[in-house]
Amino acid sequence: MKQIITIQHTQSVHHTNGMVGSWTDWPLTALGKAQAERIAERLMPLLAGQKWTLYASDLLRAQETAAPLARLLGTEPILRPELRERNLGPAVGKSVQWLRENLEMQERTVDDRLFREAESRRDAWNRLQPFFAELLQSEDERIILVSHGDLLSIFNVMWLGLPAEAMNSLDLYGLAGGVSFLHVAEDRADPGTSKGKRVIRRLSDMSFVTE
Repeated sequence: MKQIITIQHTQSVHHTNGMVGSWTDWPLTALGKAQAERIAERLMPLLAGQKWTLYASDLLRAQETAAPLARLLGTEPILRPELRERNLGPAVGKSVQWLRENLEMQERTVDDRLFREAESRRDAWNRLQPFFAELLQSEDERIILVSHGDLLSIFNVMWLGLPAEAMNSLDLYGLAGGVSFLHVAEDRADPGTSKGKRVIRRLSDMSFVTE
């Protein structure tokens, strides 16, 4: 049975200073680093004695969230740019207030872009999809992903086998520090196939990060 745990990065500087996250390489705050340590310590009893492959976005806040868990697992995270947050084009490095005052289009569908140079949610979907297929085809049975809120919301929709257009009418967002548990239930496979049903067992469980 393939198991995937996703972790949304913990509190980052951009959560506290009114700036846009996106592709700006913000570090974690002191609280965020403590939260990352807490997640690692609380997850380890569930992971001990098993081989886990750890992937992380190459942006600093995701790397810093993954670091305590990597240390306890005795491994190094595999950095993948496909796990980056959505690129918001000219808003990168700007404040949220600047974004609100200068956005070129409201996002109402997966194809809308806040700015011409920004990624739409479909663009991010297309960036993520080859990596997603790689994960499903991988021989690794236990995988951990450390990424970002919007990107993981797209991953959740993809995991359930829904089309990108489903995001026009639904969202599966988590919170900073949320831990989600996904697996392929092979015992519930369609008859005559080796493909099990994809299940989200827990979505953005905050018990791993709260004091």
